[in-house]
Amino acid sequence: MSADERQRLLGAVSPAIPTYDGIDDNVSQGVDDMTGLTSNEPTGQTYRKLPQYVAALSAAGGALAAGTVLGWTSPTQIALVDQKEYGFEITGEEFSWISSAMTLGAAAVCIPIGLMINLIGRKPTMLLLVLPFTIGWALIIWAVSVPMMLIGRILVGISGGAFCVTAPMYTGEIASKEIRGILGSFFQLMITIGILFVYAVGHGVNVFTLSIICAVIPIIFGVIFAFMPESPLYLVTKNKISKATDSIKWLRGEKYDHASELADLQQQMEEIRAQPVSLAVALRRRATIRALVISMGLMFFQQTCGINAVIFYTTNIFEAANTGIEAGVATIIVGVMQVVATFISTTVVDRLGRRILLISSISVMSICTILLGVYFFLKDQDAAKVSNLGWLPIVSLCIFIIMFSFGFGPVPWLMMGELFASDVKGFAGPMAGTTNWILAFVITKTFPNLVDAMGTGETFWLFSGLSILGLIFVFFIVPETKGKSLSEIQDLLNRSGQVTHTESATTVSNLSESELKN
Repeated sequence: MSADERQRLLGAVSPAIPTYDGIDDNVSQGVDDMTGLTSNEPTGQTYRKLPQYVAALSAAGGALAAGTVLGWTSPTQIALVDQKEYGFEITGEEFSWISSAMTLGAAAVCIPIGLMINLIGRKPTMLLLVLPFTIGWALIIWAVSVPMMLIGRILVGISGGAFCVTAPMYTGEIASKEIRGILGSFFQLMITIGILFVYAVGHGVNVFTLSIICAVIPIIFGVIFAFMPESPLYLVTKNKISKATDSIKWLRGEKYDHASELADLQQQMEEIRAQPVSLAVALRRRATIRALVISMGLMFFQQTCGINAVIFYTTNIFEAANTGIEAGVATIIVGVMQVVATFISTTVVDRLGRRILLISSISVMSICTILLGVYFFLKDQDAAKVSNLGWLPIVSLCIFIIMFSFGFGPVPWLMMGELFASDVKGFAGPMAGTTNWILAFVITKTFPNLVDAMGTGETFWLFSGLSILGLIFVFFIVPETKGKSLSEIQDLLNRSGQVTHTESATTVSNLSESELKN
């Protein structure tokens, strides 16, 4: 079982484009009304959802490419290490470094890429990431030595890690607040689809062919994303008001009255410019500190909940249960569960809210790791004691992965794109992303040492304890951001007093009649 698998299975359109797809506006309006792809703001103003879905899915194409990077080592380990498909020897330890090298590249790039997106924009930065993706995959495809493969993995890790920062940020800025949750969840959904894609394709082709297929995905992303608009918020920060207007109209539709949204964005910028502060001062603001605590805390508990350990033991658990399912098929099953659960999370995140997904997710995960701990504790003492309990780890593993994908997989990346003000987003957001990738590397590398020092069952119980701490953290610290604009979220974070678990009740009480009917 590879280190990568353990760590994640587990984040200006041209004015010449007048209307989406060139469809007659009256016809498209009727189609949108029937399919739910238009929506009414509280003021009664109608805006289009379809272009936002297209832009968010296009941005998530980078996440699909990142998912292939994460999943690549699982179907390739036997071929490269045991069968020596590439003609040179790769030891188990060397392959472990090949697997985990991408996390080091991802951790190293998060903060630099955050500065870059503020310098040249969200869209150009994401398009430029196609270059290291392509070079990295080329080095992997035609590798003649372990160092060459390591460099390739670092380069694709740089691109994958950068997308974990840029894609959620871009999506959070282009989306209407009513659908920002579902669009933000596309990122994690596409990552899980990328992982499943590699598992399925890698089960039937050799490493060389699989790597070529993976290399094509970021190129396709670049071609599609070139036609998407730049973030209106970024354009306003650069005083490109005309382009910001074009971007909003592209995203919301020609009939949408962009004036109020544009005025809101300009007001945010004017307030920041009226009291210009250095980055160091901005990072000391109450809202920024709280956003950092929330975002980095969510990333910490995402990695310490035990996802690496559970996936590490996937093959062993299936074998212990005597299911007769081979390892490759077992990983595909796990991948399917991740995709399905993440998709369900995507459809309900704007109805149920972020907090309830996080709370339900980590609560059930803590129970699952307790049960896994019991199973392995008893097995280490006497394997005969668990001879009839093969179903217990299988059920615990499946439920754990489903609940992780339902809440703590996608929501931390979604909230990272929501919580920070525009003047610190390019630095603070990447700090959370860096935390995630460093923890992914450290925990993956130290997990075998924990098992040796404490025992398998006790290690799972340690993860249970950390999950319970994560539950307390979410309940008392994490606010509900569902249905709030980015400026409203900043107001919420600046507010004094308790704004966490009581926020959910307030949000529910403020639901409109139409939302309740849905």
